Amino acid sequence: MHILSENDFLAVFGRRHTVHCFAPGRVNLIGDHTDYNGGRVFPCAIDLGIECMAAPRTDGRFGFYSANFPSAGVSERSADEPVRSGGWSDYPMAVIRTFDRFGYAPECGADFLFKGNLPDGAGLSSSAALEVLTGRVLCELWGLPVTPQQNAVFGQFAENRFIGVNCGIMDQFASAMGRQGHALLLDTFTLGVEYAPIDQSRVSVVIVNSGVKHSLASSAYNTRRRECETALANICEQKKIPSLCSLSNEEFLALENCIADEKCRRRAKHAVSENIRTIKAADSLHKDDIEAFGRLMNESHVSLRDDYEVSCEELDFLAETAWNMPFVYGARMTGGGFGGCTVNLVQKGSEGEMAGRVKAAYMKQFGMDCAVYNIRPGEGAGTVK
Repeated sequence: MHILSENDFLAVFGRRHTVHCFAPGRVNLIGDHTDYNGGRVFPCAIDLGIECMAAPRTDGRFGFYSANFPSAGVSERSADEPVRSGGWSDYPMAVIRTFDRFGYAPECGADFLFKGNLPDGAGLSSSAALEVLTGRVLCELWGLPVTPQQNAVFGQFAENRFIGVNCGIMDQFASAMGRQGHALLLDTFTLGVEYAPIDQSRVSVVIVNSGVKHSLASSAYNTRRRECETALANICEQKKIPSLCSLSNEEFLALENCIADEKCRRRAKHAVSENIRTIKAADSLHKDDIEAFGRLMNESHVSLRDDYEVSCEELDFLAETAWNMPFVYGARMTGGGFGGCTVNLVQKGSEGEMAGRVKAAYMKQFGMDCAVYNIRPGEGAGTVK
């Protein structure tokens, strides 16, 4: 089912669109806060995301309209103005400037109409989907020879350089390069990719949105990254290594006392152990050992809660509630943290019971609803047929 209908663009811009594209959000099954530490991540693209209709214009300017924020109207921008205005159109504008920076300047201006069905602030990477989607639309509008991998890198560059969020590469890679029915094991140091099938006859991926919104730009995300950089610098005084995630557990135990600050030491411990869990989890999925995969998910949440300290009371409650259900293989917070969602691997056929029980428990504990999504691992960004 399409998010945008044929006449939506006509109603806003008074003419027909020429390009119609989609980019998905992502959920990370395991491997959080390893991407900027040179480790592995294991996300999958999901069947929720953002669509864009676009058409070129002749005056060299760019018009942006979101059907999710209709009261904001059309944002008119020029290519040479500062990117950061404080509005949502900063994201597509940042991508346009990034393409220009790398030698792919748009031939003219364009109008863009966006609409998405990703829950706002849920940690399912709406910003990365918007960046990857904008890049895909630029490629379709002007026939730019940019690969999906390059598009992901450009999206990360846009967010780092122009938006000011020092994110890793995982979110953009998952949105650009997802494969239907598969999770994507990405080595963030080499950008090598492997795919592992998810047996959807046995297991469902269920996302539970805590309803607690977070903003990576204003959260402790950048602080966590600096703490890891400090830990790496301390270790490198003793032994030169390329990244925290290049260490085995044994190597880390031998070097951890080099890290002067106890808090930085725990951040590094998480990065190293999470990378090892992620590699084991991908191997478990290849072996169709869902039980082992679930145990690793549970261990991941504990590490994110205790060593990385990016969970919150609501996410802990959701994970622990799911752990007590016999038909849930594993549950953990997912994404940047400080709110957002948990991801759960649920026995096929038990999705409804899981949703009912977790919603009732959450309402009793916090007096608020939590949205539950039974998602399917989907394709990366592409054109809408």
